[in-house]
Amino acid sequence: MDVVNEAASTPTPGPVIEEPAADGDALDVRGLTKRFGDTTAVDELDLRMPRGSVLALLGPNGAGKTTTVEICEGFQRPDGGTVRVLGLDPATQGERLRPRIGVMPQGGGAYPGVRAAEMLELVATCSADPIDPRWLLDVLGLTSAGRTPYKRLSGGQQQRLSLACALVGRPELVFLDEPTAGLDPQARHLVWDLVAALRRDGVGVLLTTHLMDEAEALADRVVIVDHGRAVADGTTAELTADPQGRQELKFHSEPALDLGLLLAALPEGYEAVEQRAGRYVVRGTIDPQVVSTVTAWCARHGVFANELRVSRRSLEDVFLDLTGRELRS
Repeated sequence: MDVVNEAASTPTPGPVIEEPAADGDALDVRGLTKRFGDTTAVDELDLRMPRGSVLALLGPNGAGKTTTVEICEGFQRPDGGTVRVLGLDPATQGERLRPRIGVMPQGGGAYPGVRAAEMLELVATCSADPIDPRWLLDVLGLTSAGRTPYKRLSGGQQQRLSLACALVGRPELVFLDEPTAGLDPQARHLVWDLVAALRRDGVGVLLTTHLMDEAEALADRVVIVDHGRAVADGTTAELTADPQGRQELKFHSEPALDLGLLLAALPEGYEAVEQRAGRYVVRGTIDPQVVSTVTAWCARHGVFANELRVSRRSLEDVFLDLTGRELRS
């Protein structure tokens, strides 16, 4: 699916503007700092994203993700550091930058009475070379909802319309904030396919999401932020690799098993935790003898282990290890 070049229209002539070289980074952030009173929301953060790649910016609530993205979009000014988006400073060159980026905010932000097709057509008129809005509505399964007022669209339809508005101007860089929130599985995978198509078309995508499997499936690189600082930066494989070569044995069972007894049956140096109610993980060097020990322990104690599998740490495990497991407001 060629999202950028599909349904091309004749460009509207405009002034000749000297643009940065096409082979530069889509995003280059160095030492970004933003304060609100006594609170430092972003603390000397570095980000870099090549063109045609997907960067997932992850973090718990209040970690500084939204502030960082809003600065990159030009909606807030930094207190320190440098920010270059497609080679431009969003704080001082916003008029040149805005036609080249697409923004999908969480919650849409549309006038409640506007019809879906009218909203997309209005956004398209702001672009010199928009994608055909009718084609985009069809791709996103919104053709039948084209005459429906925004306030009467389902949450999933509003999300897809917001995505359409972000893409209709053929952006070089797209900011997606929780793009699949509230979507059913079919729509979710449609969005994933669109993101993959954008990457193939050379479009950069900065993605914020609370869904770790989404970040794993889509991102070329992941940056985890906490308290305004980057606490991890790398590919999913790099972040989930255990420096000691350990693996994980995961299984589901009844909640609140006595893991002290399980650890007593295992060799020294292993770890066993209940990550969530009834979801267990044993960490260490997982070989056939360890698997046999765990299953034999379960049998002796009348424990039925479901979905027993061996894997490396997941991105969710890394996220929780780095940012903590307590709830945040």
